[in-house]
Amino acid sequence: MSDNTFKGIFVFSEQVNGEIHRVSYELLNKARTLAVELKEPVYTACLGPTGLDVNELIYKGADIVYYFENKLFSKPHDIHYKNALIELLKEINPQICLFGATSFGRSLAPRIATGLNTGLTADCTGLEIDKKDNSLIQIRPAFSENILAHIKTKTLPQMATVRYKEFDEAPRDSSRTGKIIKKVYHPDSKSGIEILHRVSELSVNITEAQVVVSGGKGLNSEFDFEILKELSDLLGGTIGASRAVVEAGFVSKEYQVGYSGNRVKPKLYLACGISGAPQHLAGMRDSELIVAINKDPSAPIFEVADYSIVGDWKTVVKEMIIRIKDMQK
Repeated sequence: MSDNTFKGIFVFSEQVNGEIHRVSYELLNKARTLAVELKEPVYTACLGPTGLDVNELIYKGADIVYYFENKLFSKPHDIHYKNALIELLKEINPQICLFGATSFGRSLAPRIATGLNTGLTADCTGLEIDKKDNSLIQIRPAFSENILAHIKTKTLPQMATVRYKEFDEAPRDSSRTGKIIKKVYHPDSKSGIEILHRVSELSVNITEAQVVVSGGKGLNSEFDFEILKELSDLLGGTIGASRAVVEAGFVSKEYQVGYSGNRVKPKLYLACGISGAPQHLAGMRDSELIVAINKDPSAPIFEVADYSIVGDWKTVVKEMIIRIKDMQK
């Protein structure tokens, strides 16, 4: 796809409470690879309060950083972010726009795509350049991860949201040089939406946890999760859950692992009473070490597990708790 008016690759660098989200560094790393193929620059934009260290974005691969300093961006306000970014993107005309498939990214990207009158491919797990016409091939799972769809957008810019932890984080090179351009945002009028405060915030981010102890249909109530929580606490991790038990109301959706939940890559993933539906496997199969406990010896989870235990999860986990406590004495 060639159009001389659209050049470069744009990455939205999301910040949360003054910290750059790590998905931004993953996208910069991939954008750098694509940019080498296209021989084009990498742009990024960070919207946030005064004092953000946006030099880090250059060290991680950006050629030009657009920094919008405004207290309005201290909170994830879709309307203000959308207005500022649409104005910027119409100014720089990138060929490719990449957003992290975070909760905020999934809300923001479609609004921007609509404003730019272009398409959007959501939840991509791969990105490639078509050597025939230099267009972007956007790869995403479909039909519960049973196939990988390869999608090309006819309109420009070509936009995609990309799942967290699909790509390696960009290596830091403090010798890299680039340009930081400060931008001013003046809201035209009140959006009609006001963010008052954050209702709740998890003390542990499951996507960053090094140990995840997950429960599935084999658990009968929220009280069963107290057993898993005791084990996860002993291991310095957090609990996780399959979609079925989240929908049953045993735990909140923040703990859901899977295609429609969180993607995790812990050092240890312990699956308790989880059969291993494709939707769930999509969110945890890249864990370094997978231990599965299930009464059904033919459970699909055993196909991806490094260690398989056929038995009642409650009996096994309680024994694990006793052994770990004995070791800690």
